Amino acid sequence: MNSSRAVFLDHASLDLGDLDLAPLRQAFGQLELHAQTANDEVAERLRGAQVAISNKVRIDAATMAASSDLKLILVAATGANNIDLEAARAHGITVCNCQAYGTPSVAQHTLALLLALATSLTDYQAAVRAGRWQQASQFCLLDFPIFELEGKTLGLLGHGELGGAVARLAEAFGMRVLLGQLPGRPPRADRLPLHELLPQVDALTLHCPLNEQTRDMIGAAELALMKPGALLVNTARGGLVNEEALAAALRSGHLGGAATDVLTQEPPRNGNPLLAADIPRLIVTPHSAWGSREARQRIVLQLAENATAWFKESPVRVIG
Repeated sequence: MNSSRAVFLDHASLDLGDLDLAPLRQAFGQLELHAQTANDEVAERLRGAQVAISNKVRIDAATMAASSDLKLILVAATGANNIDLEAARAHGITVCNCQAYGTPSVAQHTLALLLALATSLTDYQAAVRAGRWQQASQFCLLDFPIFELEGKTLGLLGHGELGGAVARLAEAFGMRVLLGQLPGRPPRADRLPLHELLPQVDALTLHCPLNEQTRDMIGAAELALMKPGALLVNTARGGLVNEEALAAALRSGHLGGAATDVLTQEPPRNGNPLLAADIPRLIVTPHSAWGSREARQRIVLQLAENATAWFKESPVRVIG
């Protein structure tokens, strides 16, 4: 324990009342929790604080300049787009993130979406609720396509810890896994360029960061290269797939289905091309793949570890 004051600006984005925050409380002399923080409230709430904790609340250069006591920013996520890292360096503020906390949760969500598409799960569920099974002329209802993952080829874009976990699960279902070459990365012998990968795969899953090289990485041209009936699953970042192009590929029937846990704007306050009611064979989940209780508890533990290590002058998971 130390005398530091820490302010968690948006703890409700992490804790639904089901987490043990004791490790985090024990890391600081005082821990101040705010369920949410508006942009115009950030500077005032950080006044006098040595540590800021944020999941998605923006901490910009002006806020840092006004927060003379601030020495450490803990990001309750991996992505730190909400933190001005250049300003943090200029002000001598250390920034640490959390890493690999959601691998099991996101990997199983990816396979759940892939399985739901392969089995037409949501279509069959809707049919039963609409009374179509009850009216069927035989014992079963087989109105929607079902295909087995065994023997099919899965393409992976992004093969770090998360992509590797998805690959292992896919192989357990008997799938063949091919790895794709990400734009902007040095060529590798075990990675296929997109124009070679996409025509071979029965399903494609995305597990890579969003940057200027990967933005709209899967657009109309790339979707056209995929096999008719192929599946696409994105549990990485909105913006990797061009949403207008994906909607068009599903409406045309070229793709067999798609599922996404992410959109370009979250939450989608002003609508989104993928939320239109007429798009067939599409599953959208609300950026929930990472959100198992176990994964969120790992974030709490990593935040506490990051703080404790920094106080001991041996910081870990430093990104800025």
